[in-house]
Amino acid sequence: MKNVLVISSDSPFDGQKIRDALDTTLIYAAIDQNISWLLKDSAVLALKKQQSAAHIGLKDYFKAIKTLEIYDVEQVYVCADAMQKYQLTEEQLIITALTLTKQQQQSLIQQQDFVVTL
Repeated sequence: MKNVLVISSDSPFDGQKIRDALDTTLIYAAIDQNISWLLKDSAVLALKKQQSAAHIGLKDYFKAIKTLEIYDVEQVYVCADAMQKYQLTEEQLIITALTLTKQQQQSLIQQQDFVVTL
């Protein structure tokens, strides 16, 4: 089993990048890889409760993020700086995510066999 980290840093309202990252994460989980997902910068907004992208013509994938638990994806991380910038708390997120400092993020990246940035 390989350690794979998917990193997202783009806004959930900027095209399909977050959806692609979610799909990639679920695919790796389905083939029994040790998968983690790190959301940085404006990507943390994808985890904010009670939002929809339908009004801007994007498919509403926010509910699909909750399926991570079904696929046993328990290693979801958010950037501490981004959480502070967007004034978010862990309680405001639709799933459980661990907040990491920049140093902790670097350590996480170094532990991976593969890093996929989307």
